[in-house]
Amino acid sequence: MSQLRQTDRRRNILRTVHFQRPDYIPMIFHINESAWNHYPPAVLEDLIESHPFLFPGRDKPSARTELDYVIPERVGKPFTDGWGCVWQTTMDGIVGTVTHHPLADWRDFDVYRAPDPEVDSGKGPIDWRAVASGIEAAKLARQLASGGLRHGHTFQTLVDIRGYENLLFDMADGEPRLNRLIEMVSDFNLAIVRRYIAAGAEWMSYPEDLGMQNGPMISPAYFRRYIKPVYARLIEPAQEAGCIVHMHSDGHIHDLIEDILDAGVHVMNLQDLVNGIDWIRDKLAGRICIDLDIDRQHITPRASVQQIDSLIREEVEKLGSPKGGLMMIYGLYPGVRLENIKALADAMERYATYYS
Repeated sequence: MSQLRQTDRRRNILRTVHFQRPDYIPMIFHINESAWNHYPPAVLEDLIESHPFLFPGRDKPSARTELDYVIPERVGKPFTDGWGCVWQTTMDGIVGTVTHHPLADWRDFDVYRAPDPEVDSGKGPIDWRAVASGIEAAKLARQLASGGLRHGHTFQTLVDIRGYENLLFDMADGEPRLNRLIEMVSDFNLAIVRRYIAAGAEWMSYPEDLGMQNGPMISPAYFRRYIKPVYARLIEPAQEAGCIVHMHSDGHIHDLIEDILDAGVHVMNLQDLVNGIDWIRDKLAGRICIDLDIDRQHITPRASVQQIDSLIREEVEKLGSPKGGLMMIYGLYPGVRLENIKALADAMERYATYYS
């Protein structure tokens, strides 16, 4: 299986999304930056070299260079984003948490301003000329030209700005200034969306964690009142431009899924065991394209090699189809046994062609 190659990835992804009998199940194995600081780099480089299907176009000598990038998440170096939120982390490469909420006190609202979408993504600088060049290069290389909002673009940004408890009390109290803050965040995000579409994006991502371990971080009622209309507003330009709309949320999102899909989602990225494989099958399989986030809590870190193989096979059998509609992604972070890392990569390559 190590000789399997991802041929014409753009065509295959489009056929997967539109249930048009793809050649294989698209698989992504993402190595988080923190993993390079945790594992011997040579081990990860060997993993990349021995799994060309999962890492197309990468070879051992250039593996680290291509995967490494400048990130703001560094231990001992607090980072302030465009909204004035101060982030700190305890592990390089891990997002960390907001330790200062710039609008914890509403008395500061009159002087509070959004970042400038011309130069700021909301989480750091953005060069729109470079974005346009990247999109053009992707199209020339027959790859999907993608764009998207930063992770946590709406609800989580409001949490970062106000603080979680403050925000929920604002919603419960019907705080009038909250609507103005939501409009400010929405206007900023809409400007980002429109710039990506103007640059030629074909695939637009809207990543935002809404779930916890056993339920959502926001009630369905508050989601419908405060967040769902914003999602619809942000997705509408992508729909009008004919873009594929990709939505992401970590956590248990049973109570929110119908409202999320109402916005016009083509691809839904959600976690497998937190939501339940059978629930995902019964609720989503064949209805929209599932971009399955493979377990990082239970099976892959600590279980046996055989259990890892069984998990991937079960997910492919229950959620996949010769018609398509299934993609899978795994994020490698510190704490996974080395033998399990290889076993997972092997299984992802093995079952990518299960329906071929």
